[in-house]
Amino acid sequence: MRVFLASIPLEGAKVVVVGGGEPALAKLRLFLNSPADLVWFTPDGAPAALETPPAAPTPNARLPDAADLRGARMVFIALSDIALARRIAEAARKAGAQANIVDQPAFSDFHTPALIDRDDVVVGVATGGNAPILARDLRSRIEAVLPQGVASVAQLAGELRGAVKDAIPDFLARRRFWEKAFRSPAADLAADGRMAEARREMVRLLNVASAPRDEADQGIVHIVGAGPGDPELLTLKALRALQDADVIIHDKLVSAEVLDRARRDARRIYVGKTRGDHSVPQDQIEQLIIEEARAGHRVVRLKGGDPFVFGRGGEELEAVRAAGIEAIVVPGVTAALACAASTGLPLTHRDHAQAVTFVTGQPKPGGQAADWARLAAPNHTLAVYMGAGQAAEIASNLIAAGRDGATPVAVVENGSRPDQRTLKGRLDDLAALVARMDLTGPALLFIGETAALAVASDERALIEAAA
Repeated sequence: MRVFLASIPLEGAKVVVVGGGEPALAKLRLFLNSPADLVWFTPDGAPAALETPPAAPTPNARLPDAADLRGARMVFIALSDIALARRIAEAARKAGAQANIVDQPAFSDFHTPALIDRDDVVVGVATGGNAPILARDLRSRIEAVLPQGVASVAQLAGELRGAVKDAIPDFLARRRFWEKAFRSPAADLAADGRMAEARREMVRLLNVASAPRDEADQGIVHIVGAGPGDPELLTLKALRALQDADVIIHDKLVSAEVLDRARRDARRIYVGKTRGDHSVPQDQIEQLIIEEARAGHRVVRLKGGDPFVFGRGGEELEAVRAAGIEAIVVPGVTAALACAASTGLPLTHRDHAQAVTFVTGQPKPGGQAADWARLAAPNHTLAVYMGAGQAAEIASNLIAAGRDGATPVAVVENGSRPDQRTLKGRLDDLAALVARMDLTGPALLFIGETAALAVASDERALIEAAA
């Protein structure tokens, strides 16, 4: 280890920043939301009012003297005159402070790491001052997997720290408790902002740990949208859930590339469905989710697209909550959004479509039929899920309800994936268009004026060849 990252308490700490340019402002911003006593000197001139952070202290348009530096914990110096900067740094050291000269690591007592600030939780990445851009890149990668609500988890731990120490005097037993607590539903609930529920669950865990009894640990369920298949379209929250999961119960529409982002040792259970082939009935899927959670596991129910858009996620959420198990829903990029974006088809357009409707081509058996008169309205985009098998019936019903047979349509197969295909045509030719595609993957039908703006696969090939 070439450098040591220290955690310096900022309550009541005096921090001095010298300089008025952007490098000085960057240091100033680090402490604006901290409890530090921040003092600012701008001997080289203060920045314009529009460039000055609103919460910044009033700048002193002069050099700091010995009295100004007395009692400072850290002094940051960002001046173009390096000789002057070194003299100020030496004065700061004499006053008992640590000095940092920006972009001069050899003349600094410490270097500023790339920081991820989550209030009570702060993560730093340091390269010894040699490669600050590399440190920032690494910070971005870590930030992508660090929950925004992790500070709430730390806050909860701080509230209970004394009670835990009193209830569990043994150091090793206390450490085991915290390891368990930070991997429990309490931590998930706190990160999700549900502090009252998190506090109750943490207290329950503490009661169990301090007076053991026969009480099984209960897990938590995350109902997660996997998006359309492109792993880069996973939300950060979905990615974190996958990387924390003990058990992943997934659908057929979840791509292998998405599953590759999950924790390697997570158990994976396939419950995929295709038309006419439900390998695991819905009620058994719900029971499986509940059983795994009751066994103390972090369960991710991973569903293609968004779990609440034709994904039966609502039914699963009801079942889990009815069983008394905590559940968190993580939305995903639904297929209509992804397919439309990947083929350049705007779902709404000021000139062509003032409304968009997501509709399923396979309503519940015995359920209410679609209102074709409303769905046939002009200047309206229809995104039809699971409709390829009913293409002829859908087209016929829309035309009978008044939609022009010449209305543009587009069929997108495997949207957002490398094997995506898109064909365009007319509403009165929709069934033949679907038949020509000989679909083998999930497909969406788009019906409406905006479908004419999609880039079909043959058009894309011509564009790429010309390029």
